[in-house]
Amino acid sequence: MNPISFNDLKGKVCVITGGAGVIGAAMVKAMASVGVKIAIVDISPERSEQMAAEISAEFGCEVIGVLGNVLDKDSLIKAKQIINEKLGDIDLLINGAGGNHPSATTKVEQMDENSLDHLEDTFYGLEMDGFDKVFALNFKGTLLPSMVFTTDMLKNKKGVVLNVSSMNSYKPLTKIPAYSAAKASINNFTEWLSVHLAKVGIRVNAIAPGFFITDQNRFLVLDQATGNFSARGQKIVNNTPMGKFGEPEDLQGATLFLLSDVSSFITGIVVPVDGGYSAFGGV
Repeated sequence: MNPISFNDLKGKVCVITGGAGVIGAAMVKAMASVGVKIAIVDISPERSEQMAAEISAEFGCEVIGVLGNVLDKDSLIKAKQIINEKLGDIDLLINGAGGNHPSATTKVEQMDENSLDHLEDTFYGLEMDGFDKVFALNFKGTLLPSMVFTTDMLKNKKGVVLNVSSMNSYKPLTKIPAYSAAKASINNFTEWLSVHLAKVGIRVNAIAPGFFITDQNRFLVLDQATGNFSARGQKIVNNTPMGKFGEPEDLQGATLFLLSDVSSFITGIVVPVDGGYSAFGGV
């Protein structure tokens, strides 16, 4: 028996969408540390190219930034052509693009009698444009890259897709119905696609991060005036048995495990990385 390692990932080509974000950057660094060649696909080429240059210099591996809009299939096809020319066939895909937006967020957690006079702060005041954008970014922004970036895997009869879900998919948080519903759809899609592709050599799994402070949720969990946790942020910590928010680096081990051949008989699962949140009943 050979020693267990992630050496099989060295030299493989991974596309990651949303790789220029807080969580995506940690995943990119994890892959770079074991010699993966990486394409960071982002709607902002300046941001992805800057991060690619920084990580490439730090780890001495090939990392490129590529323009790509996860909601535009033609844009992704053009990105794939560039990736194939610069790095080769794609072996791995991480669908990391996603996020929430204030326009798809209610101002109150639960309705009460007082809410009847302020429906604009509740579910009834949600902007459909904002709801549609959040849902599309998270769900369609996973579906379309999966259509485009797995075609090399079909040709080579081997590959891995890793989706990024959320603990909201299991226990939807108050205030964010669009994000919660979209992440629940990611779980279902992960299972569906894993079955669809199982006999052609492509594995499909997901990770479900618990609570991490990112650019998308900072306005909800931190008090902008003091920098301390907001009431909502403190509530999250109180309901996470480890008593803290996760650090982006906490996702690195699960990422490498699910991408590597050490998990070669695992497909169609969603792995919580949540500090025990999913196991806690609140009492």
